[in-house]
Amino acid sequence: MDLSTKYLGFDLKNPLVPGASPLMDNLDTVKRLEDAGAPALIMRSLFEEQIERERTATVLAMEMPADSFAEALSYFPRPDDLKFGPEQYLEQIRKIKKTVSVPVIASLNGTTPAGWVDYARLIQQAGADALELNVYFLAADPNESGSIVEKRLLDIVRDIQREITIPLAVKLSMFYSSISNLASQLDGLGVAGLVIFNRFYQPDIDIETLDVVPLLHLSDSSELLLRLRWLAILSGHLRASLSVSGGIHTPVDAIKSIMAGAHSIQMVSALLQKGPDYLSAMLAGMKAWMEEHEYESISQMQGSMNLLRSPDPAAFERANYARVLQSWRSQ
Repeated sequence: MDLSTKYLGFDLKNPLVPGASPLMDNLDTVKRLEDAGAPALIMRSLFEEQIERERTATVLAMEMPADSFAEALSYFPRPDDLKFGPEQYLEQIRKIKKTVSVPVIASLNGTTPAGWVDYARLIQQAGADALELNVYFLAADPNESGSIVEKRLLDIVRDIQREITIPLAVKLSMFYSSISNLASQLDGLGVAGLVIFNRFYQPDIDIETLDVVPLLHLSDSSELLLRLRWLAILSGHLRASLSVSGGIHTPVDAIKSIMAGAHSIQMVSALLQKGPDYLSAMLAGMKAWMEEHEYESISQMQGSMNLLRSPDPAAFERANYARVLQSWRSQ
């Protein structure tokens, strides 16, 4: 049974990659993930704001007179106040590289083309094998067109590519106006991979305190459906490899993702809920399904259910849309 796949140019022994999460903060957990079968590891994101704060804090420390008011200084965050600041991030890359033998993929999260992108070069120098760019941006300005939002992402990608030679993956949002066109543009820029999709965390409102309350809900398998659609649409049209993120909790979820066109599968919520050893259970379940259905390899099923096999994907999607709306029956 051959579970091997190729992602970002790496030959992976299987497609189940632990995605960006706090799991990578602990070296014992990192080792457990590798022992459970992880073919690569993706670190949690380092944020543009963290890099800029550290630089601002450093400048302030040099320029502020010694007798400045303590109250005023307290408004500016210091690098050592950050839980996982830029320097610690680079050191964590080095530590993980010494702990495991699989590729280590770092992650940068930003929203603007600015000086922070030169940190990509430092991440490469620290030993990261690849970099994942996560542009987490909510287009809330009614005066900003979709083309401007997309141009910002493309500019960031160009800036980062000037800094690194390691493979770059871009984690996309599901809210771009034309995902297919944007994916094609990114592919034209030479990105090594696209990740489908980022998860936008939805805040709640406390009607008693009139506060906005941040909430973190882990994913479930229902979130996979939208990702399957776009994997199937993009599969076969790009040079970049495809990864799916969000909603993979069972071996069946993984099989569906591969059939839709995924080259790798990023798991986070299921591993946070069930622990690193669940990865080996997922792999065992995939092998059992493939044996039962007489599949000999991942490559045999990869992309077998994509829309490239339809002469008119748009019509195919519309036919499915109509069929789903007509399928409901009252009890």
